[in-house]
Amino acid sequence: MSPSVPLQEMIRAIRSARTQCEERGVIQRECASIRAQFRQADNGGRSHNLAKLLYVHMLGYPAHFGQMECVRMIASPRYSEKRVGYLGAMMLLDEKQDASLLITNSIKNDLSHSNQYVQSLALCTLACMGSAEMCRDLAPEIDRLLRASNSYIKKKAALCAVHIVRKVQDLGELFAPAARSLLAEKNHGVLHGAVVLITELCERNPETLAHFRKTVPDLVHIMKGLVISGYSPEHDVAGISDPFLQVRILRLLRILGHNNETASDAMNDLLAQVATNTDSTKTVGNAVLYETVLTVLDIKSESGLRVLAVNILGRFLLNNDRNIRYIAMTSLQKIVGTDHNAVQRHRGTIVDCLKDQDASVKRRALELSLALVSASNIRSMMKELLLFLTSCPPELRAHAASGIFNAAERYAPSQRWHIDTILHVLTTAGGDVRDETVPNLIQLITNASELHCYTVHKLYRALLTDISQQSLVQVACWCIGEYGDLLLRGECQETEPVQVTEDNVLDALETVLQSHMSSPATRAFALTATMKLSTRITDNVDRIRSIVSIYGSCIDVELQQRAVEYNALFKKYDHMRAAVLERMPVIEKSSGHSNGEPAGETVKEFQPAKLKQGEPLLPQQPVNQVCDLLDLLSGSEEPLQPSAPQGSTATHQPINTASTAGGDLLDLLGGIEPTPLPPAPTMTVYEKNGVTLTVSCDRQSDSDLTVTLSASNSTDSDISSFTLQAAVPKSVQLHMKAPSGDFLPAHGTAKVTQMVVLNNPNKVNLKMRIRISYTRLGSAFQDTVQIDSFPGLSAAGH
Repeated sequence: MSPSVPLQEMIRAIRSARTQCEERGVIQRECASIRAQFRQADNGGRSHNLAKLLYVHMLGYPAHFGQMECVRMIASPRYSEKRVGYLGAMMLLDEKQDASLLITNSIKNDLSHSNQYVQSLALCTLACMGSAEMCRDLAPEIDRLLRASNSYIKKKAALCAVHIVRKVQDLGELFAPAARSLLAEKNHGVLHGAVVLITELCERNPETLAHFRKTVPDLVHIMKGLVISGYSPEHDVAGISDPFLQVRILRLLRILGHNNETASDAMNDLLAQVATNTDSTKTVGNAVLYETVLTVLDIKSESGLRVLAVNILGRFLLNNDRNIRYIAMTSLQKIVGTDHNAVQRHRGTIVDCLKDQDASVKRRALELSLALVSASNIRSMMKELLLFLTSCPPELRAHAASGIFNAAERYAPSQRWHIDTILHVLTTAGGDVRDETVPNLIQLITNASELHCYTVHKLYRALLTDISQQSLVQVACWCIGEYGDLLLRGECQETEPVQVTEDNVLDALETVLQSHMSSPATRAFALTATMKLSTRITDNVDRIRSIVSIYGSCIDVELQQRAVEYNALFKKYDHMRAAVLERMPVIEKSSGHSNGEPAGETVKEFQPAKLKQGEPLLPQQPVNQVCDLLDLLSGSEEPLQPSAPQGSTATHQPINTASTAGGDLLDLLGGIEPTPLPPAPTMTVYEKNGVTLTVSCDRQSDSDLTVTLSASNSTDSDISSFTLQAAVPKSVQLHMKAPSGDFLPAHGTAKVTQMVVLNNPNKVNLKMRIRISYTRLGSAFQDTVQIDSFPGLSAAGH
């Protein structure tokens, strides 16, 4: 290929290259030829060579050696060379390049040129790559051009002024008078540039915003002219007169009318006219209508106008375009708190969107449906939500279950309905509910004393049907252990009478204990339920003793401890077994909390008692029997002396007081006085966007370390799908236990904790990298943090 080939020939040669190596060879030869011709003093083909170099730059190859040639060509008096030179400057130069300062004087001279196209080249270049210094030097020239008589130049100057305001905010006051005068222009290009400039000025300066509120009547007049004008071939787009200018004006009106009644009143009639006269059958019309809706909802508009805006969004929900349906539900989600009744009118359409195939639309429809639940529609909405739960994608199941729990707790018409709803969710999506669901449901069942028989029958039938849903199985085992006598009577009036024998119940619990699907926590519930049945049945006590004794050598420490303690109750303390295994007392509920939020300290204090079922009732026993039980498995023959006086009971003492027999009862394995352990030191390792992550450590041995990660959310919006992933050096073994949940409520009302067990046999310097992923307001976030030091540990140890 000869050095002087035209641009078209060079493009053809590059495209015909069969391999990347051949393409690089063609470009290298051409670049060498361009360099050689740049060095020549008199080169008539400079614009031709620079054009070829710009094409090479577009392909991703280095072309920085053409920067000085751009500077020389900008200074040329010929328009053909200036045009290519300015184009090269916009592509090859930026404000960080020193060469960009060399063209400041040339731009200033060309801004005063007699040819409007030369002026246009200089304006475009300054708007594209002008630095802050260039903007300060040339701002007076731009202000002069804003007052020029040529509409073509004023349009370019207005857009250049926008770039200057973004670079140097203080220069906004310089352009404010000229920007207001541009609103009197008839040329749509000038009007568009003026509206964009005024919008930029108002967003950056509150004083300028107050000044431009006086222009609302002018903007309303311009907008009305666009709405009622006839067909104009120059500006018509699908039957809408200049929709780009209309959208820009509506955005500016939204800024001017925000929190200002006077400006809002001046534009109410216009917005109603645009909302009723704009054709919604075309995408262009929908764009104008959407901006109108946003403006109506953001200003202090009349109630009737807001209802009209919500109805427009309701029409969007019926559109075949999924993007339009998505933005409609996003907008409705923002106003459902302030215009709840208006949004309620479109409840049926919103619920139908739950059946949409698009995952994003389905998620938005779920969030909006949950926000629409109220006391008046709880039954119908819950029916739709439960139907959706049976077929919803796995990634939405946890969010749907959590929302159903919250709605049921707030608006449940009766306790039976509340229990039935939660059991339906556990049957459908028991593996996706949060950890606090089980204790919350147990508390609900305990307080509904008239429904104990109904609930235990229903849970027993659910247990026989499916034991894969762990949360459901845990609640079922707890109820069978507490109310097994009601189940065996078969006298429940709420359901069809079913004859259940003692063997049937024990078979069901033994199936749970032996199932590979049962988690250790579920087995603990089943084992405790089996033990409690020993005081509620008469013929199968030996079978229960046999089942319990099997787990005395279980590999799981928790199960083994329970089994050993229960065996001791059968042998040494059999006279106390009936009292120890009595029914749990009614748990007082803390007010002001919903499912998914902290349920109060009361529930948390009783949670261990739910698992061991019956221990808090021990203070009702005589003191000498309590002392005997405190010495369980200790090997000591002499009972410990209780802190309460002889003959008194601990019934009237607070349960969480360490000096009472109830507090000492927590030490079942001996008479050791419990001493509070100092809290493990914590360290904040991540704090960004309202999400805070803290870490605490507990050394188990020289090589084993347990790291606890705790996350909280201090923002005003809830966080869902929260996950933590950890990575450590190759020589360190890592085991991440199940997190406490994946939902972080707003304002830090609850935390998500996750334990990480590390084994560091080689004693290497321990580091951990954590990836944080979550979803907030429908947007996914991901970040990474590295922990180089751990609280409470020396570098030598780990």
